Amino acid sequence: MKDPRGTSVALDPLGDPKPNEECGVFGVWAPGEEVAKLTYFGLFALQHRGQESAGISVSNGERIMVFKDMGLVSQVFDEPALNSLTGHLAIGHTRYSTTGASVWKNAQPTYRATPTGGLALAHNGNLTNTRELEEWLHERDARARVASKDSMDSTNDTALVTALMATFAGSTWDAALSVLPRLRGAFCFTFMDENALFAARDPQGVRPLVLGRLERGWVVASETAALDIVGATFIREVEPGELVCIDSGGLRSERFAEANPKGCLFEYVYLARPDTVIAGRRVHSTRVEIGRTLALESPVDADLVIPTPESGIPSAVGYAEASGIPYGLGLVKNSYVGRTFIQPSQTLRQLGIRLKLNPIRDVIDGKRLIVVDDSIVRGNTQRALVKMLREAGAAEVHVRIASPPVEWPCFYGIDFATRAELIAPGMNTDEICRSIGADSLAFISLEGLVASTGLQKKRLCRACFDGQYPIPVPPGAAEQMRLIAQKGDDDD
Repeated sequence: MKDPRGTSVALDPLGDPKPNEECGVFGVWAPGEEVAKLTYFGLFALQHRGQESAGISVSNGERIMVFKDMGLVSQVFDEPALNSLTGHLAIGHTRYSTTGASVWKNAQPTYRATPTGGLALAHNGNLTNTRELEEWLHERDARARVASKDSMDSTNDTALVTALMATFAGSTWDAALSVLPRLRGAFCFTFMDENALFAARDPQGVRPLVLGRLERGWVVASETAALDIVGATFIREVEPGELVCIDSGGLRSERFAEANPKGCLFEYVYLARPDTVIAGRRVHSTRVEIGRTLALESPVDADLVIPTPESGIPSAVGYAEASGIPYGLGLVKNSYVGRTFIQPSQTLRQLGIRLKLNPIRDVIDGKRLIVVDDSIVRGNTQRALVKMLREAGAAEVHVRIASPPVEWPCFYGIDFATRAELIAPGMNTDEICRSIGADSLAFISLEGLVASTGLQKKRLCRACFDGQYPIPVPPGAAEQMRLIAQKGDDDD
């Protein structure tokens, strides 16, 4: 299906998509190493950030080779393909589309010839001033063609930045320092020419990007988990507003904009891998703390705490620890069921949750359950889950959510449903509880969630929860959201 922005939206069997991250990026500069295979393994660690397509670009110092296709990393690459990608530096990408259609030509990295050679670029995030950048590109090169964002014919953000940088006659470093200050929105780039690896992060640092050291080289990646899998040592985060270059001369960096950190709060709730470290703290530990806070804020008398696998597990552990109620695994997840674009019939949709989850009747029969999940988007999944648990013998079902109600769309790279489709803007907590059929429902407070991260509220982007956007949203979007909110007020 497509949402009103034209974005491809992947449905689970219930038609209730989880929020999806746009992409994962990886880069490695390591002469003497098999850089394509290192990138392949790095992308494996970032597969959760994008499952639609995957790609790798490699340079041997003379030319850049690009190999990309639709599908998972393991489906796109095999041994012969990786063996053909020889060189000393590489970048890689896993994609989930929030801008542009889910088709082969939108797979990344993108490539452009430049006055001095070639440029390949991979992007995680979403720019908010593409129309302004399109005008600038036309001024610089009237012959340059990048499809309009409205047409959804290209990976517009990425192709646009690549095209702009390719209009500069100097070095890639100078081109980047000319283009990056003009970009608005969320972006983490890994890019390369024939001889150097580059990385850049937007001034707000909305998405994570980290730097690691190999014995004979360097690595940049969306998450520290990707450093771990290739045996790299974590050095530091790429700072907000920083451009990094790695070549035979070593590592150098420069600020292209003043840092104003606004890291995405939803990375801690759902998007990042639990073994990843963000802002000096492992995500798993933060999610356990979220569960502890949730238990203190919303206690309930029950017999067993169970998670919705997999993302609800750490918070369920924390809830059980703080409440003193035993933790148990009451649901089994089928790990081979991922996102699907198949539109099931209503009959099959009613059974669809069993494709993913099945209750362990011996564990839950006769029990008063606390079910911990990471978020509620439309409520379809929780509604079916509560029904399934009751049919399996649960005496009571109390739902606890490890994030506040999601009430606003994201313009920085997360594919939430539109505000009109979200359940929270149109219902209060009691109404949502009745809608999903639970005995009780509670969300963690925004203050409690922020406190669980250990970061100051002002250093986090909370826009999907409170509507406070730290970066100006695309033209027309603010007015559209105001009208939707006004319509909701009128309906009340």
